[in-house]
Amino acid sequence: MPFLIAVLGVLGAAAFWWYRMKAMNDAAREVADVVGRVQGNIRRKKLRKQAALSPLTAIDDPVVAAATLITAMVSEDGPVLPQREAVIREVISQIAVGQKKTDEAVVYAKWAASQIDDTTIVIDKLAPFLRERLDPSERDDLLQMLNRVAQGGERSLKIADQRILRLRQKLGFEVN
Repeated sequence: MPFLIAVLGVLGAAAFWWYRMKAMNDAAREVADVVGRVQGNIRRKKLRKQAALSPLTAIDDPVVAAATLITAMVSEDGPVLPQREAVIREVISQIAVGQKKTDEAVVYAKWAASQIDDTTIVIDKLAPFLRERLDPSERDDLLQMLNRVAQGGERSLKIADQRILRLRQKLGFEVN
């Protein structure tokens, strides 16, 4: 009988420790899954941010950059409707050489603006590019073009003051 109690005790202890090891293994597996999900989320966020910038990194022409910047800022409140697009085309045609260049700039601007959710990213990426390539009077003309596009179309738009302020700052204007 003592032998049977000893065997049962050993089997009970083995079952107890087997259950404990299984629970620790499950907990370790859960921790590893959580860590993997967090790392995956970080990687996906980084890829989304790079993908958001990719339409902007391909821009190497000030006309296309100006069209993209203007389109992104006026499309922040909603889609660019045909009348507003006509105003954008008119404004861009004043700085572009030829109708083909105007069409190319506006089409690319609409596509790039639709790819990027945050207008701040567009301002932060394109305004320094434009600051390097435009003289102060051309930069001022860019702001006037933006204002004309915002006022044109089916209804006038109110571009957020912080967007204008950020754009002026990134273009190198003194901001009060």
